[in-house]
Amino acid sequence: MSAEKKVAFITGGSSGIGRAAALKLAAEGWRVAVSGRTESELISVREEIEGRGHQALAVVADLQDEEAIASGIAEVVRKWGRLDTIFANGGINGTWTDLESLSTEEWDKTLSINLRGTFLTVRLAYPHLKESGGSIIVTSSVNGTRMFSNQGATAYAVSKAGQVA
Repeated sequence: MSAEKKVAFITGGSSGIGRAAALKLAAEGWRVAVSGRTESELISVREEIEGRGHQALAVVADLQDEEAIASGIAEVVRKWGRLDTIFANGGINGTWTDLESLSTEEWDKTLSINLRGTFLTVRLAYPHLKESGGSIIVTSSVNGTRMFSNQGATAYAVSKAGQVA
């Protein structure tokens, strides 16, 4: 199938790696849905892609919200009739502090967005990917393979280690 008919859904698509991936895929003819928490940033990326003559969709969804992720994926499939690639890229650094100072709430938020959010994204996209013979891409980090070598990165490193496990 030509790239012009393929569809990608990218979490964390409003900046950094996600934005760069969205721009690259769109330039190669993919229809691209960018997802994240900040609507204005998503709209900016969507408009940039559309301004270059390509198709894009902005999907506001917090990775902690299963219904929002499911709704976003459903919107993509409704709009373009398929889903070929999920790029589970969204995440946060969380609070970087020593283990003794890291609160349970800060721990939970980082793990919820980085690890649970990746799981939800992939699980909810999976039926559509099976149908299209699609692919899954997950952004991890070297911090997931190191023994807490970055002082204060406990929750982040654990969330990334869970992605490569």
